[in-house]
Amino acid sequence: MVLPDCRLPRTGWGRVIVHRILPQAGKRWTDTGQYHDERGLKNRPPGETRVVPLPPNLVALWCEHVATSGTADDGRLYFSERGGIINYTTYHRVWHETRDLALPPALTSTPLAKRPYDLRHSALSTRLCAGADPAEVAQRAGNSVEVLLSRYAKCLYDRQSINNRRIEGLLSPYDQPPDPDQ
Repeated sequence: MVLPDCRLPRTGWGRVIVHRILPQAGKRWTDTGQYHDERGLKNRPPGETRVVPLPPNLVALWCEHVATSGTADDGRLYFSERGGIINYTTYHRVWHETRDLALPPALTSTPLAKRPYDLRHSALSTRLCAGADPAEVAQRAGNSVEVLLSRYAKCLYDRQSINNRRIEGLLSPYDQPPDPDQ
């Protein structure tokens, strides 16, 4: 599938090139009097871009979404009924409704996935837990390694048993009695 600044192959990893952001600040706080100001990428020189790799499952979701819903006139994948930018209050409302449906009742009162932004924390922490190189994870996120490790490297829900198995696997050779023939 061809979209501006996207590579969405039928199989395998894709990528998107990010040029700008449109943060929602409110009409009183933007230079234009609109809810969103167009800006360059955070902590980067004007005009610089960032290439973000897309895992195969996300490529498939994006392709299905575009085939079903199309894109906004300016190429955005997600848009309001009138083609505008989806505002934060809509994301917030839908997030909380979906969260309540997705999580078991015992977890809905916890901080787990409390805000949409928590997906970023979870994604970066998951990549680190998978053993991905911190420098690569930081580059994909558009952060320094220092910011990645100080702000985003979090414990993921129910990872203790997985980490215990990994540690046991590492230590198990030392638990064996020495081979007398060696």
